Amino acid sequence: MSKKLRVGILGATGMVGQRFIQLLENHPQFEITALAASDRSQGKSFQEACTWRLAGEMPAFVKSMTVAAPEPPLDCELVFSSLPGEGGLARESEGAFARAGFPVISNSSAYRMEADVPLLIPEVNHEHLALLDVQRKTHGGKGFIVTNPNCSTIMLALALAPLHAKFGVQSVVATTMQALSGAGYPGVPSLAISDNVLPFIDGEEEKIEQETLKILGKLQGAEIEAAPMAVSAQCHRVNVSDGHMAAVRVKLDRAVGIEDVKNALSSFTALPQELQLHSAPKYPIIVREEPDRPQSRLDRDAANGMSVSVGRILPDNVLDYRFVALSHNTIRGAAGAAILNAELLIAIGILKQE
Repeated sequence: MSKKLRVGILGATGMVGQRFIQLLENHPQFEITALAASDRSQGKSFQEACTWRLAGEMPAFVKSMTVAAPEPPLDCELVFSSLPGEGGLARESEGAFARAGFPVISNSSAYRMEADVPLLIPEVNHEHLALLDVQRKTHGGKGFIVTNPNCSTIMLALALAPLHAKFGVQSVVATTMQALSGAGYPGVPSLAISDNVLPFIDGEEEKIEQETLKILGKLQGAEIEAAPMAVSAQCHRVNVSDGHMAAVRVKLDRAVGIEDVKNALSSFTALPQELQLHSAPKYPIIVREEPDRPQSRLDRDAANGMSVSVGRILPDNVLDYRFVALSHNTIRGAAGAAILNAELLIAIGILKQE
């Protein structure tokens, strides 16, 4: 039996860092051997440094671990990063780990749009991992960076992927309703969000519009050719704890029936399902036929938070079809996505379990 890979978590005390810890407890392929966070947490035990915000108790195995600085060397073989992309910390830290020879699987935005960095959703664009050869030649050494997309982009790109593959997508309009946990803790002030919807999330619309084109683009030689579609996004923060939702309208390259659209979504599976990766849902997209689904509270935990729920699939009077998509933003949209990326890297031999 292969030994577990020893992993470190950067930004371990934050909301996504805590989700990494929760999802990695008892994972068959990974064991947490290092935790790193900001200056105010360093040198403390994790129990002292972290106020646990997820349901259930803080896992016992991390309580006594000492929080280190988010810089190499670190007692691990693989780094998961949930450092904030703003302010430069993620870029500096993740770059340092990659240069020091560490594989870095990042949830941060710092390197997502770099030409030689795969922006990975395993069911959608695993072919983009060939960029790692380019990355290693450019920067030298054995370390590398693989990123997962923005939490709302993952939901949108997963829902679009089977439609684009089968029918072609010309244009997309997405209006998001994003959960409070996406802003971290303490996040949005209570008096700002109570009895309110906030129609602005800094940088979010640009991320969705740019990242979707990269993810759905084609690998041409040593670079990604962006998908030939127009993407427009408007983002809103709503008073929901977990679960990002998007109202989506799409124009397809050709006329297709509504049952064709539904079947393309509900039957969609890909390499993670074929390989039976530990975190991969049996069906990445769950189509709901009820007129009032998906709903955040009822559907965000579908397939342990790793499936995107799609419902209200209807013809649209302006574009071709419209639907509502929902996913768990800190699982499929963040920590779970990064863990699935690492599982794929093991399955195809890029990461080695000795």
